[in-house]
Amino acid sequence: MSDNKPFLQVRSEIGKLKAVMLHRPGKELERITPQYLHELLFDDIPWLKKMRNEHDGFADALRTNGCTVYYYEEMLEEILRDDKIKEQLVAEVLEKSNIANPDLEAQIKEFLMKKTSSEVAETLIAGLHKKDFQETIRDKRLVDYIKEEYPFYINPLPNLYFTRDPGAVIGNGLCINSMNTFARERETMILKYIYTFHSTFKKEVTPLWYDYHKKYSLEGGDILVLGENVVAIGCSERTSARGIEDVAANLFSQDEKVRQVLAVQIPFTRAYMHLDTVFTMVDHDKFTIYPGVEEKLRVFRLSPGKTHPKVEVLPDLQSALKETLNLSAIDLIQSGGGDEVTAAREQWNDSTNTLAIAPGVVITYDRNEASNETLRKHGIKVIEIEGSELVRGRGGPRCMSMPLVREDL
Repeated sequence: MSDNKPFLQVRSEIGKLKAVMLHRPGKELERITPQYLHELLFDDIPWLKKMRNEHDGFADALRTNGCTVYYYEEMLEEILRDDKIKEQLVAEVLEKSNIANPDLEAQIKEFLMKKTSSEVAETLIAGLHKKDFQETIRDKRLVDYIKEEYPFYINPLPNLYFTRDPGAVIGNGLCINSMNTFARERETMILKYIYTFHSTFKKEVTPLWYDYHKKYSLEGGDILVLGENVVAIGCSERTSARGIEDVAANLFSQDEKVRQVLAVQIPFTRAYMHLDTVFTMVDHDKFTIYPGVEEKLRVFRLSPGKTHPKVEVLPDLQSALKETLNLSAIDLIQSGGGDEVTAAREQWNDSTNTLAIAPGVVITYDRNEASNETLRKHGIKVIEIEGSELVRGRGGPRCMSMPLVREDL
């Protein structure tokens, strides 16, 4: 591969998956306590040992099917071997951590700069607990007294194993997203450093479709690359209408292939969260969908305009998919076998959050038995992984993966 040839390549949801970015759950998950569950976007306390075993099974399934796995934490550690990059990133993380005491901030920076690149990478993900930093004598500020019961100087990032949300590859470019919640903002900051300084991303030939500094939220779980000419983006609890317009405008002006963006408005609730929690693509003309949600969706087509994307209201999701993908018919496969109770139970366990690794081949959680059987009845090959602990963060195989390279269809 020549130096001037882009590495990233994603022109569909279903092309054979060749390279993916994951984050293996780590110490950050053991820093979730009941009192901070809501703040850290969790509903329950996960068991890390089991979670890591399940995640390793997920990575093994990908490798077995010809996919190269890149780990977020390893790429971070590699760029931190450069002391200038380490100092710059540590300073930015501390600034965003709202320590609000310059003396303390300087002491923590000095403490971290003495650590190895591996130790700093772990701290930037797992956070810095107060017990891990031995304070020297200093004058206390008001903020020190106000925050004395809070356990962290740098917050942990327990949601990072959902690598789908901070970044999304479209074509040969990358969206480094603007997260809707403060708890996840540092994930995209770190991804920007990896994009900028890690050779794998080839920044010089890899355009940015979106940057986390933008104030309008956009998250990867809402972005589905339906084909080389069309992208669907959910307008959800986590992704804003303006964020969709801005990334569409960038694609239309800088990518020669994407000519349409389908904006799919879903109910703004945590149960639905992102578009890929209720709808994913599993084959050329097959999609899995949470039963009943189709009637609650609004679909808009964005296309190139003079000053901003033109917006057209479309009748419904099914007709929008057929028209934009040039299909005479599509198969909407209802999760849970279409049974209302089963579908609701399995949707809570991310039954529709399938990861296609090839046309008609998906990875799912084994616990969603009815949904998996329904997919098989519709001709889909289902590769099951265990996910009893992974699912506690409210995400499935698609959420846990950031595709970097897919074969063209």
